[in-house]
Amino acid sequence: MKRSSGYSYIETLNKRRNYPAPDVLSVFSRVEAPSPFADVPEFSGNAADMIFFALGAILRARFSIHSMTARFFLPLLILVFMSAARAEKPHAEKLSARPEARAFVEQMQALHGFDAEELLKRLDRLTPNDRVLKLIAPPASPTQRSWRRYRNRFLDARRIEDGLAFWQENAVPLAQARIIYGVPEEIMVAIIGIETLYGRNTGSFNTFAALATLAFLEPRRAEYFLQELEQLLLLAREQERDPESYTGSYAGALGLPQFMPGSLRRYAVNFDQDDFIDLSASTADAIGSVAHFLAQHGWQENAPIALPVEAAQVTPRLLQEWMDAGIRPSLNPTVLFEAGLKPAPVPEMPDAPTPEMPDAPVTFVDLVTPDAPTEYWLGHENFYVITRYNRSSFYAMAVHQLAEALARRRRHEP
Repeated sequence: MKRSSGYSYIETLNKRRNYPAPDVLSVFSRVEAPSPFADVPEFSGNAADMIFFALGAILRARFSIHSMTARFFLPLLILVFMSAARAEKPHAEKLSARPEARAFVEQMQALHGFDAEELLKRLDRLTPNDRVLKLIAPPASPTQRSWRRYRNRFLDARRIEDGLAFWQENAVPLAQARIIYGVPEEIMVAIIGIETLYGRNTGSFNTFAALATLAFLEPRRAEYFLQELEQLLLLAREQERDPESYTGSYAGALGLPQFMPGSLRRYAVNFDQDDFIDLSASTADAIGSVAHFLAQHGWQENAPIALPVEAAQVTPRLLQEWMDAGIRPSLNPTVLFEAGLKPAPVPEMPDAPTPEMPDAPVTFVDLVTPDAPTEYWLGHENFYVITRYNRSSFYAMAVHQLAEALARRRRHEP
C-alpha cells in the first residue's frame, strides 16, 4: 500500500489507540486478496486473531462508517473472512497423530527395521497436500466418457513430431530394448509420450508428501497408497536417498515412464549400465524399464494388438454380453464373427488392407463417444498387456494408435 494511505492509518492507530505499529504492519503483511487461480489458502496465519483484531479496530476507532479507518478495515475484514473460510480446517491435525499413521510406522519398524522415531518425525514435519486430494477426487459433475476427446489429447501433431525426434535421439537404446524384450520401438515411444510428453511433464509434487496425504486422508484407496508409501521408503533406502527428495505426479508416479514406487522396484532396469536406476535423468533406463514391464506382463513379440470391427448386425444383448466378459482376452473370435461381427477398415488408414480374422482369444472393446457412432475393436493379448500399465481401454488404444502413427511417419521419412 502507499505511504499516504496505509501508513497514515498505522500511525494513527499507534498514536491514538496505542497499537504497536510493528504488530499492525505484521498483520497487514500477512493478509492478501484471494486469487481466483489459487488452489491453496493465501495465508496461513491465525485467521481468528486477525478477524478479532480487524473487528476491534473498527469498533474502537469511534468514527462514522464513512471514516477513512472504517473504510480501510471493512474490506480488510471481508478478505480475512474469505481467507479463513478457505483455511485447511479438515487437515489441521498432524499426520503423525493419526492412529493409522502410527500403525504404519510400527509396521515399517517390525517388517523392515525402520527407525520408528525418525519416521514419526518425518510425518510430524509433513503438511498434508490439499491440492493432491483435490486432483485425486472424482469431479463434482463428471463429464460423459468420450473416446474422440480422449484420443485428441494424445494423438496431435506435437506429440507425433516430438515422438519422432525422441525416437531419433534414442534410436540405440530403443533398438536394444526391442532386441532384448521383443517390444517394438513405437510402443515404448508412445507410452513415454503419453505419460510425460517424452519427459517434459514428469510432475513437481513431493512424492513422500503426496503418498502420505493419500495414504492417510484418501479413504477410497488408502490401502493402495499405504503400500506405495511403504515401497517409496524401501526404494529410498535401497538408493541411499532421502525419501523426501523424490518428485513426481500428484499420485506418486515417478520419472519419464511414471512408474509408481512399487513398479519401479519390481520392473525398472539399469539399462545404461551405470549401476544406478534413474527413471528421471536416464532416458535409457526409462526405455528399458518400459520394455521390461511389458515383457514381464506377457508381451508377445510380433503379435497384433487390436482389430477394428463392425457390429451393425449384432444384437444389443450380445454386445453387452461380450463387453461384460472383461478386459482379459477370453472370447472365441470365430463365435463372434458367426454372430454377425465383421472386420472393419483401420481408422485413419482407409487404404490399408483389412486385417485377418484372429484365431486366439480376444476381448471386446467399445470406445464410446457421445453423439457419434461407437467404435468396436477386438483386443489381443498385447492390448491386455498395455492395460496392465494403465487399466483403461482408452489408454491402451491411444498407445496403440499413437504407436501406429509414429511407425507410419518414421517409415516414410528418411
